[in-house]
Amino acid sequence: MTAFETKQGTSPVILGFPHTGTDVPPAIWERLNDNGRILADTDWHIHTLYDGLLADVTTVRATFHRYVIDANRDPEGVSLYPGQNTTGLVPSTDFDGVPIWKDGEEPTEADIAARLADFHAPYHAALGAEVERVKAIHGVAVVYDCHSIRSDIPFLFEGILPDFNIGTDMGKTCDPTIEAAIVDSVLDLDGHTSVLNGRFKGGWTTRHYGKPETGVHAIQMELAQSTHLTTETPPFAYDQAKAAALRIHLKDILTRIETSALTLAQQTQAKQNRGTK
Repeated sequence: MTAFETKQGTSPVILGFPHTGTDVPPAIWERLNDNGRILADTDWHIHTLYDGLLADVTTVRATFHRYVIDANRDPEGVSLYPGQNTTGLVPSTDFDGVPIWKDGEEPTEADIAARLADFHAPYHAALGAEVERVKAIHGVAVVYDCHSIRSDIPFLFEGILPDFNIGTDMGKTCDPTIEAAIVDSVLDLDGHTSVLNGRFKGGWTTRHYGKPETGVHAIQMELAQSTHLTTETPPFAYDQAKAAALRIHLKDILTRIETSALTLAQQTQAKQNRGTK
């Protein structure tokens, strides 16, 4: 199996999809228990939700499931949210804290090392290459990491999750103008709720790539699945009506990000030109 799919564009925006893949190699599938085989923690239909919203955008999508290895976790296994319930580099449980592996079939350190080499590293090599390519075009690149999650998961968080969960690691991973462009787009949006750096502040992808001082910015958007699924339980069906309404807002968000990125690129170029006079 191929670890990733890439579509190249010339926009300064790059869409990352680390959790929409459902491919599981047979040898790994045999080790999952019945609960694990539901693949419940997939970011269901997110690549479909974003498809075609921004012209000439680059996309990098992991094809493997996060139970194989999580492409949005630190390869060293460091927790993104110390002291809080979460899932690791290779999860041992689902988001409800229920085991996903057969007894005695849990992944070993050797398994994890192999999966890092076969899946995690190739995906990020592809994403990193696209960041450098896009940055070479514009002098700036924005990684917009696309995610979704059930809106009600007591094991991970209290209460009901807002519809739009924007993560910038407390403003560290992108320029303030890009962060503001997203927040302004969803602020007081009728029928929807939103939060900046709430329960989800940006995963490893956002924190790893987001270095504004180098011209690379990153944002994680975690959508509540209630915004685009018929139900947040199997079969996790895509709700065309909900999705159509949501896509209007997502298109606006991506367009604002692209405009902000191009403005930043122009400002940077102007400064450089002044410096050479």
